Amino acid sequence: MIPTNGNTPVFGLPVNHFVKAKYSAGSGYTWVSMSTGSAKGLKSITRASVNPSYVFVKGTLQSLHVVNEDYETHSKHNFNIDEFNVHSKDLDYTQSQTITFIADKPGTFHYYCEIHPEMKGDITIQ
Repeated sequence: MIPTNGNTPVFGLPVNHFVKAKYSAGSGYTWVSMSTGSAKGLKSITRASVNPSYVFVKGTLQSLHVVNEDYETHSKHNFNIDEFNVHSKDLDYTQSQTITFIADKPGTFHYYCEIHPEMKGDITIQ
C-alpha cells in the first residue's frame, strides 16, 4: 500500500483507529473514537471518546477507518489532516473510507471536517 503522504509502497501492519461521525442534540456534530490501544501508536482510550486527541509514535504507519454514522441528520462528513495529505471524500450516511499515512513529522496537528467546523481535534506525533 502507498500511504497518502508517500510515493512508494510500505509493507507492514498499520495501527488501526476507528473514527465515527455522529450527531446528538446535546453535543451536536462530533467525531467519536471507538479505538483502544497502547503506547505503540495510540493514546489509551477506555471508552468512546468525543473529538479525541491522539498520540502517535513518530515513524509509525497509521490507518484511520472513518465511518459516517450520523443517523439523526444523515449529513455528509469528511475527515482531514492537511500536513499528512489525509483527506477523505464527503461520506454519505453509512459510507466509510480507510486512509493510511505515515506519522513522520513530530508536533501537534489538527484534524477537522470541512462541512462541520466544530468536528475537530488534535493528533500529536512524538
